[in-house]
Amino acid sequence: MLIEETVKGHDIKLDTGNYYFSPSGIDKGTAFMLSNVSVSPDDKVLDLGCGYGIVGICLYMEGCRDIVMCDISDEATALSSANLILNNIEGVRVFQSDGLKEIPDDDFTLILSNPPYHTDFSVAKEFIEDGFKKLRIGGRMIMVTKRLDWYKNKLSSVFGGVKIIQQDGYYVFISEKRSDRFAPKKKKDKNNLSRKLQRKQRRTDR
Repeated sequence: MLIEETVKGHDIKLDTGNYYFSPSGIDKGTAFMLSNVSVSPDDKVLDLGCGYGIVGICLYMEGCRDIVMCDISDEATALSSANLILNNIEGVRVFQSDGLKEIPDDDFTLILSNPPYHTDFSVAKEFIEDGFKKLRIGGRMIMVTKRLDWYKNKLSSVFGGVKIIQQDGYYVFISEKRSDRFAPKKKKDKNNLSRKLQRKQRRTDR
């Protein structure tokens, strides 16, 4: 299926083929995520789970030229490659990859993803943990989902914090990498210990 979309003022042509996710138009969550993203020519972007390529193509038109797109689906990567040609875009790399396994770069300033949130959290967990390792210090991970608590907790535990923007049932999560290590887990406060452990702790403290 050939469609035309205007995203952030850019006219984009897309062949959505038989791809199962949002074939008749850009997904509302993806559009909401893109409305909260700005890029510069100095950015290096990963479109993680690119589908038929709308995010990478839009950010290229926004002025970013160092873009990598990846998806586990061979149909999605084929459509993304075709849509880059359809929009006269050159120099964007497209990988078929299970998560970030086949991505050689580890210096992205921005990773964007609309993860599959109708399944369990194993894919999202891998995206977040592996994405953290692929970002530069100061780089950001931006995700959009319809689920709040798990993503809020997971991104906070890995990155040390998260900014959340909500609209029409969608949540955009923005986390910044501030160090090379996952955020340290908070130590249990002594007062939160069980009574048995508190008694044991008091004996050792004497």
